[in-house]
Amino acid sequence: MDLTKGLLDLQKIRAIANYQFGKDVGHALFPDEAKIIHSKKTKRVRHIYLEGKLLATLRPTDGMFSLTISGAKRLTSILEKPRLRVVVQEDVEKFIVEGRNVFSRHVVVADQEIRAGEEVIITNKNDDVLAVGKALLTGKEMLVFKRGIAVKVRRGVGEEERRCGE
Repeated sequence: MDLTKGLLDLQKIRAIANYQFGKDVGHALFPDEAKIIHSKKTKRVRHIYLEGKLLATLRPTDGMFSLTISGAKRLTSILEKPRLRVVVQEDVEKFIVEGRNVFSRHVVVADQEIRAGEEVIITNKNDDVLAVGKALLTGKEMLVFKRGIAVKVRRGVGEEERRCGE
């Protein structure tokens, strides 16, 4: 019974990943070794770990994933450039790494398919992950607009490293 539930949960999270991030991403992002943690209160899928690292959290509000830095790094190795990526200018990288928001004027390249509200990965020109966050504009708008926040950053690489070092 537990094994069957585990397989169903794995199929479910893979299906959500395929919907959210693109076709055939689910299996690569969440392999068979992925560990699924359920909410103690609701018994629903909450966190997905791989090799002791949190990859993603399933948001109860909309049923979509919030990526961690580890999840974003795994996803960039799976997806072709520029899918789900927002590339920023070199001079603002240090701020983004610390968790500061991405402004439109600092966006160099953005996936044209990004929709407002979508989970995105902020990278530098070398495709190194700097942060993860939520797009406030479409990919096209990020490149056209010269004012305003393009991505609300949830966590930067620098924040993640500090948390792990504590």
